Amino acid sequence: QVQLVESGGGLVQLGGSLRLSCAASGRTFSSGAMAWFRQAPGKEREFVAAHRWNNYGNAYYANYADSVKGRFTISRDNAKNTVYLQMNSLKPEDTAVYYCAADLRSRGLGELDYNYWGQGTQVTVSS
Repeated sequence: QVQLVESGGGLVQLGGSLRLSCAASGRTFSSGAMAWFRQAPGKEREFVAAHRWNNYGNAYYANYADSVKGRFTISRDNAKNTVYLQMNSLKPEDTAVYYCAADLRSRGLGELDYNYWGQGTQVTVSS
């Protein structure tokens, strides 16, 4: 049984930083994709960042939503089967529940491209 467990959320002030972690168990995703999505109150869940294996380039590639480019960094540690999201220069509009997602294949950046999901961790940015 695959489990994704997020941690690292919390309350932070405007301009602060947080690092989210997502530890996977049950399967390894080293040749697939791991990503972060978020859902703010009253809004739909949206893509934040993805870290995907590319067979053609024989390397990992990172993708980011425009709203977080330059502030957030996604990375992974395959030995720990864990993906991270370093979030800097946080803004109140970053307040949301952040979800980790993973898939054994590298596909796209939409919710339907990920078969496995965590329970979410709350990030609140105060002004």
